[in-house]
Amino acid sequence: QVQLVESGGGLVQAGGSLRLSCAASGSIFSDNIMRWYRQAPGKQREYVAAITSGGITDYAASVEGRFTISRDTAINTMYLQMNSLKPEDAAVYYCRLLQSQYAYWGQGTQVTVSS
Repeated sequence: QVQLVESGGGLVQAGGSLRLSCAASGSIFSDNIMRWYRQAPGKQREYVAAITSGGITDYAASVEGRFTISRDTAINTMYLQMNSLKPEDAAVYYCRLLQSQYAYWGQGTQVTVSS
């Protein structure tokens, strides 16, 4: 099985930066996709960004140009560098791994942005 653990969340002032990490452990296949999602209070969980095992990236329009997704295959860890943070970026950020016919969620890490 697979375990995903997010970290790096916290409180930051608007305009500031945070870097989130998602450490994957267990049976990680070489061919996979890792994604970031977020969910704010009272809102549905939304897609943020994705990266393939080949390093191809994709971003939601709301974060493109401000966030950068990356991964370190050697340690099965994905990152989300968040710059120019806005109050509307505040949410619980979740890591998701898709491989083969299975998908896994992490427990999430809280990001709070003060105005």
